[in-house]
Amino acid sequence: MCNNSNHTTFFPRLLSLIILSVSLLVIAGCENDEKEIREFTRKKMGVDEAKQIQLFYSQAGKVRSRLTAPVMYRYQDTLPRVEFPNTLHLDFYNDSLQIESVVDARYGRYIEGQNKAFLKDSVVAIQKLNQDTVRCKELWWDQNKQQFYTDKPALITKKDGTILPAKKGFTASQDFKTITLMEPTEGILPVPESGFAAGADSSSARGDSAAAKSDTSRKTSL
Repeated sequence: MCNNSNHTTFFPRLLSLIILSVSLLVIAGCENDEKEIREFTRKKMGVDEAKQIQLFYSQAGKVRSRLTAPVMYRYQDTLPRVEFPNTLHLDFYNDSLQIESVVDARYGRYIEGQNKAFLKDSVVAIQKLNQDTVRCKELWWDQNKQQFYTDKPALITKKDGTILPAKKGFTASQDFKTITLMEPTEGILPVPESGFAAGADSSSARGDSAAAKSDTSRKTSL
């Protein structure tokens, strides 16, 4: 005579194992499908990915700059461009291959047909010789003109501890030895010991600066 109780417990367990196995296969299949979809979409859009990249730019047979970044995407669509979504670092060299200025940003985009780069999010540039430091939210680099510029607020910190607020941006030579403020504010302030927020609006730094008057021209070369 058969014992029905064994059948009663065996089949539910077997069914549970089957359901669990199928579920795991479905989950694995979904993960693979998502990866395949992302890869297919990236290839369909003409996007190439590279990691831990290092790029050199030469002019007249001399190395002028070096770019490093953890991730790079190259888009081959109607606007060929290269994007650096997870930070980038730029070194600029003089004729003796010494670093004369450095630039860091959290995001960068290089438009190949225009030879221009757009940087944003906590942009910081340092002139190695005089130790001037520029902080702004957005910055353009014109590779042909070897010039940086922005129409966004910026703060320039001098080596002696003063801050030059540039409410409407600035232009600068590639080595940052020459910086021209666009409509500079009237204040030159000492740097507080606690520092200041990167990319801060210069209006917050102008309130206590009435006592220190600077050149009132619309553009001032530093």
